[in-house]
Amino acid sequence: MKMMTEKYYPRNEIRKLEMELWELKVKGTDLASYTQRFQELALLCGRMFSEEADKIKKYVGGHPDMIHGSVVASKPKTMQEAIEIATELMDKKVRTLAERETASKRKFENTLRNT
Repeated sequence: MKMMTEKYYPRNEIRKLEMELWELKVKGTDLASYTQRFQELALLCGRMFSEEADKIKKYVGGHPDMIHGSVVASKPKTMQEAIEIATELMDKKVRTLAERETASKRKFENTLRNT
């Protein structure tokens, strides 16, 4: 892969991709898009990560606060493990938020009926 990027990607393009990777964060709760883009960029910018642990640290660093601490605390040893843990935690958070929203909506509707 290294030879391919050296041949087909000019150095300044690689730098742009490295900057994008450096600044990449999860937008809202869209962990799937973040994970996909992270993996694409990590493949193209492989020299940024000398160890798997460095890649995991950067990947987890882009997570929102609501799951970041839990993913770090679980100490994933591989990228796949980090992705699975993060996905599971994000799914739980999304479900919890949806349940709270539904409960809040019901309370509001009941309040309207009782007035």
